[in-house]
Amino acid sequence: MIRVTGTIALSDDEVEERFIRAPGPGGQNVNKVETAVQLRFDAAHSKALNPAILCRLKILAGRRMTADGVIVITAHRYRTREQNRKDALLRLLDLLRAAAKTPKKRRKTKPSQASVRRRLEAKRQRGVLKQGRGRVQNPD
Repeated sequence: MIRVTGTIALSDDEVEERFIRAPGPGGQNVNKVETAVQLRFDAAHSKALNPAILCRLKILAGRRMTADGVIVITAHRYRTREQNRKDALLRLLDLLRAAAKTPKKRRKTKPSQASVRRRLEAKRQRGVLKQGRGRVQNPD
């Protein structure tokens, strides 16, 4: 059982790991050892996520979520399998925790009367300044 938040927990069989060859440094080892981890989580069919969280998760995941609703995270930052597994799982948990937070509702506010007055006075002063830039008339 993977605990995401106090109310959300994923079962171990919902998260699938596949090991692939990692790009980057590693010398001769890079062509022989599969140290990178490709973690897959089927968010669309997970019973742990409600529709509101799933909707926010789609926005947060972006390209990492397929059209079928599967989140794919590839981790190849480290040279060992175990570190990459931990890294991929932590990235998935961070993504799920961010989606689980309900966004704060925006409160409409009005500008104060004093700020409106200051803005209008500044506009008037700017207008007077620009009026002074008009064509000069001959005093003939």
